[in-house]
Amino acid sequence: MKLPQIRRRELSTLLEWQDLPPILARVLAGRGIQRPDEVPLTLDQLPSPSLMPGLDKAVALLMEARQQGWKILIIGDYDADGATATALMVRGLALLGLPTPGFLVPDRFEYGYGLSPEIVELARQDAAPDLIITVDNGIASLDGVAAAHAAGIKVLITDHHLPGDVLPDADAIVNPRLDPASPFLNLAGVGVAFYLILAMRSALRDAGLLPANANPASLLDLVALGTVADVVVLDRINRILVEQGLRRIRAGQCIPAIPELLKVGRRDPDRVVAQDLGFIVGPRLNAAGRLSDMTYGISCLLCDDPGRAAQLAEQLDSINRERRGIEQGMRDEAMIQVQRLKEKGDLPLGLCLHDEHWHEGVVGILASRVKEAVHRPVIAFAKAQEKGLLKGSGRSIQGLHLRDALDAVATRHPGMLRKFGGHAMAAGLTLAADQLEQFRQAFADIVEQLAPADIFTSVIDTDGVLEESELTLKNAELLAHAYPWGQGFPAPRFDGEFEVLDQRVVGERHLKLTLGLPSSRGVIDAIHFNAPVADWPRNCQRVSGIYQLGVNDYRGQRSPQLLFEYLMPLATKDRR
Repeated sequence: MKLPQIRRRELSTLLEWQDLPPILARVLAGRGIQRPDEVPLTLDQLPSPSLMPGLDKAVALLMEARQQGWKILIIGDYDADGATATALMVRGLALLGLPTPGFLVPDRFEYGYGLSPEIVELARQDAAPDLIITVDNGIASLDGVAAAHAAGIKVLITDHHLPGDVLPDADAIVNPRLDPASPFLNLAGVGVAFYLILAMRSALRDAGLLPANANPASLLDLVALGTVADVVVLDRINRILVEQGLRRIRAGQCIPAIPELLKVGRRDPDRVVAQDLGFIVGPRLNAAGRLSDMTYGISCLLCDDPGRAAQLAEQLDSINRERRGIEQGMRDEAMIQVQRLKEKGDLPLGLCLHDEHWHEGVVGILASRVKEAVHRPVIAFAKAQEKGLLKGSGRSIQGLHLRDALDAVATRHPGMLRKFGGHAMAAGLTLAADQLEQFRQAFADIVEQLAPADIFTSVIDTDGVLEESELTLKNAELLAHAYPWGQGFPAPRFDGEFEVLDQRVVGERHLKLTLGLPSSRGVIDAIHFNAPVADWPRNCQRVSGIYQLGVNDYRGQRSPQLLFEYLMPLATKDRR
């Protein structure tokens, strides 16, 4: 057991600001906040929708749809971003006085991702729409758009994924990545959909057609959830959107689904933070898409009856418990494969894992878990629905663009990859089962050639050491609620050494500690989730670790608690 390399963040003159608590000033300084006007997260600081590529044409199409009374169908995606974007578009268009749209989400196992010709045919048969609006997909759907037009259906694409060399011939496309200078490059799919609703509201207001009380801010709870769950970079725009959504949830001004999903995850909606959306609500939505049908998740998000929303939340929680069980078994099997490779001295820099019995809907999260354990790009494969094919889902580390790596493999080995796509940190692919070993070697070779050698050393940025006087409930509460923390704007984490007064294993996998604070003669509780309990010394006397300052809420009693992400024993003592 050893800690990753620790790199402490540099501070700036922000520490001199008298109107910020010192611990918060220190944390914000370490994340590059330089000026007082960068600290508030208010809606009036959002960029104008006019800066979003494609909005004018999209709004004109929606105005025509409103005037003509077109039947609209939303085509979503089967993850939390796609689910929230679908619900937002349905709610948003109805809010603005358009006929309430229907929605359709492709079954990931039968149809795969995006607006395909097969989905267009299904939509034509079941809904006969005049207009299809995609959310969180569509930018690569050349054949799907062509099929829709052949069926007399117009198409409006809203997406945030990278466009290819050729764009689909849609009637309108809203995607910030069509303009590399756009300020919206880090928006999730739900954020793009939200900006379309904002622009449509402005057009209706200017035309004197805006319904009373049509306030798109009521949709910010969905924007916050989808943005955090999709793990997009929390740049300033996304921080504003997430913070405003969190405030609405805490105030009870949100759809019934979100507090109900928080409750089944044993979180208090009145104290919700961004991490709760990412680790509690998001996985329960994603579980429906991974194992079952994302329609359950979207139906929960669209439900306005709290009682029914609670029932749907319980159903999603049950699916998520099933997903966790499947994932844990797969993770144990994957780590056995990793250990065998390590023992042979044959662990490649780009790692491919496969088991005949793994679940196709869970390989993405499996790849993420293994990547965290071995700190290298990982692709996990499962048997696809179509005989003879494998579906792979990959996760990468900083410094290796995963989609570019797959593109390089496809270039060197034409025909090997049946299909692939994604972005820097996550990607998916399909290939023939009999080509797995060839791909395994090709991927390892490409990673070795493309990746700088230093990215394989795990380095953790921390905010330094906290003094004993700073380990307070007040500071823990402040850091939890002062800002939305997430991808690209990480939660405050600190490093330090502590005396161990007591330790025990809870829940089979978690290490519970009581730590001494010598200067103050006090103690503080700590926990290390998913600790290596089998190898942990029974008589540990002192530890060093990397932790977050959190809150332990036990039977209504709140106290500060250290949440260790990494922990290493420094000394043991004899107990006779």
